[in-house]
Amino acid sequence: MKPERRTPDKPAYWDKAKRSLLRRDPVMAAIIRRYPRIHLVPRGAPFHTLARAIVGQQISVKAAQSVWNRFSGLAVEVIPENIIRLKTAQLRACGLSARKCEYISDLAQRFADGLVHVHHWPDMSDEEVITDLVQVRGIGRWTAEMFLIFNLLRPDVFPLGDLGLRKGLMVAYHGGRKVSLRTLQSRGETLRPWRSMATWYLWRSLDPLPVEY
Repeated sequence: MKPERRTPDKPAYWDKAKRSLLRRDPVMAAIIRRYPRIHLVPRGAPFHTLARAIVGQQISVKAAQSVWNRFSGLAVEVIPENIIRLKTAQLRACGLSARKCEYISDLAQRFADGLVHVHHWPDMSDEEVITDLVQVRGIGRWTAEMFLIFNLLRPDVFPLGDLGLRKGLMVAYHGGRKVSLRTLQSRGETLRPWRSMATWYLWRSLDPLPVEY
C-alpha cells in the first residue's frame, strides 16, 4: 500500500480527519465542502506561536493581524533575543496593551533563560502541556489550546472557552440559538477524535480568513 500523499505543510492527520468528518457529520461536511482547498497551516517555532496567540487574546482576527504585522515588522524576526531588546513604548506603538507588552516580554525572557521546557512538550499529553504552559504569565488555557492546535498539531483539541467556536457551533448546529455549554460540550463529543479540525472549520464558517497563531 502506497503512503498517503499530502501537502508538506498540512498536518499529518488532516486528510484522514476530513474523510471521517465528511462521512459521519452532514453539518460539518457541508462546511468542509465550502472550503475545499485550504487547511490549517502550522506556525513554526514555539515562541512565535505563543507570542502570536498572546497578541490575539480577546480581539478580533482582523485586529490581531493588524497588530501582529506591526509587531513582527518591528522585531524583524520574532525570536526571544529580538523581543527582549524592544522597549515597552515600541511595543505599545504596535497596538499592544500594557498587559500584553508585559506578557510578551516575560515570555521572551523565559525562553532566553531556558525556563520554558520546549523539548518535553511533544512527548506530553494535551493536559500536561496545558498545565505546563499556564504557569507562564499571560498564558491561560485558551492560549495553551491554540498552541496545541497550531504548533504541536494535536488533532483533538476543543477550546470551548473560545467565543468564535461557541458561536460557530450554535450557528451550524442550533440555528443560531443560544444553548448551554453542556450542550456544546456534548456536540464536541460527537466530533472526537478530530475536534481540532472541526474547530478550525467552524471558525472558517464565521470568517473565511484563516486563523493563524
